[in-house]
Amino acid sequence: MKNSMTKDRRIHEKLLKYIIEVTFLDKDVIKDDTLLFEEGIFDSMGLLFLIDFIRDTFHIDTKDNELLVENFASVNSIAAFISKRIGFEESKKLVISDK
Repeated sequence: MKNSMTKDRRIHEKLLKYIIEVTFLDKDVIKDDTLLFEEGIFDSMGLLFLIDFIRDTFHIDTKDNELLVENFASVNSIAAFISKRIGFEESKKLVISDK
């Protein structure tokens, strides 16, 4: 459980650092629940760059059916999406290695 929490924290920190770097906003402006698109912090191009960041950093290919507001609304929701996908990918590897 502790390892999972540590991994989730690292995901969150990497994501937040990326968002702060690409938006040039002060770290106090971006909160965990800041609505990134609704507040104009990201636009459609920002989403494309974010998806590239997720792919390059976490080795996750975001599928079209995953491009939902609830997956990309805030730092918390994006981090949860990444954690869920990493967990899914790891569970697939365990199933494959058990065979």
